[in-house]
Amino acid sequence: MKKRLFPILATLGLNFGLVLGTSLAQEPSPKPAESASADAPVARAEPVHDREIATRLQIFLDQQHFGPGIIDGKAGEFTLKALGRYQRAHGLPVTGKLEDASALPLQSVYPIYTTYTIGEADLKQVGDVPSKPEQQSKKTRLPYASLLEFLEERFHASPDFLAKLNPGLDLEKLAVGDTVRVPNVEPFKIEEVREVGKLPPNPAFKSRRIHVDTKERMLDLLEGDTLIASFPITPGSAKLPAPAGTWRIVGIATLPWFRHDEGVLNYGVRTDHFYNIPSGPNNPVGVVWCGLSKPGIGIHGTNVPETIGRAGSHGCIRVANWDVIRLAGMIAEGVTVVIDDGAPRPKGPTESVAGPGNKPAEKGQKAEEAKLSSKTPLTESGAADKKTTPQNPGRDTNYANH
Repeated sequence: MKKRLFPILATLGLNFGLVLGTSLAQEPSPKPAESASADAPVARAEPVHDREIATRLQIFLDQQHFGPGIIDGKAGEFTLKALGRYQRAHGLPVTGKLEDASALPLQSVYPIYTTYTIGEADLKQVGDVPSKPEQQSKKTRLPYASLLEFLEERFHASPDFLAKLNPGLDLEKLAVGDTVRVPNVEPFKIEEVREVGKLPPNPAFKSRRIHVDTKERMLDLLEGDTLIASFPITPGSAKLPAPAGTWRIVGIATLPWFRHDEGVLNYGVRTDHFYNIPSGPNNPVGVVWCGLSKPGIGIHGTNVPETIGRAGSHGCIRVANWDVIRLAGMIAEGVTVVIDDGAPRPKGPTESVAGPGNKPAEKGQKAEEAKLSSKTPLTESGAADKKTTPQNPGRDTNYANH
């Protein structure tokens, strides 16, 4: 399975954010009703089913930029971690317990579910997606593989959850005109994402910092001591862990191309044998690449959102597309990124050492690397040799090198 979902770069300077304007006017007290009226307001029915309670909490946290992970109607690990972080950010007792969620303004999520009707324009986001890198490199874009995948990402929902919300509807055979019940979350609109090789700097965000907790598998965005957003992640793997230390963002690209190089993926060494994978929601690095000053390492999207926090990556910080697109609108080039694996480290700038993930080279690794044809350093996001640049006239070089 795959996918993801969320709003997007309204302007390509990417100053995202929700601006909430509320005006309350004084009105005279209404006269007591003489009799019941069909137009009289009806009190909202509060959810009592565990699934609805959990879903409303997930939607609320998602809207507040405290990602609960993929919406599935369950108060699981990442939902409760997001709850704890929201509590911390708003000066509430940090419990991370579902029973304490009632203190949050969850009534803002109403209704819990809504409907979406498949349109002709949605079909343009679906197409053939080969499974092999060699075949993928021959495409001009990597769209969604199905309308179900499109809906999963658009509404941040797991396919199993969508199936539960739509009994009797074959989600594998969706067509234009079909109406689907979905979580009432802000939709991720892939059609609004534009391909940009390197977003312009934003001095207003430069003082922000990202803290990646590889044990918790959470990414926190802070301004000073204030936590302003948090998202679940996949931080590398046991073989290729995310490199612990202090880094900085050297460039942010939207709808990046991906240089698939087995030498980089397996050993952290660039070779001459690679494939240029085109952009799209099914690109291996998703819809955003935030390159770090550690060459070849970045914070990026994914084509398999249901695996976030549950599967390994090749040393990078993987985030669901609907989350990473919001993150990209809240950070900028120059932002500090601290990757914390829980181990004590000396103060001062991080220095690269041998082996992937800043670990000493494992036994047999040097022998394997000797077989590789090139040991030139990986390029950072937004930079690539002329000979490897995809031939797409008019576009900026837009590369993600794992």
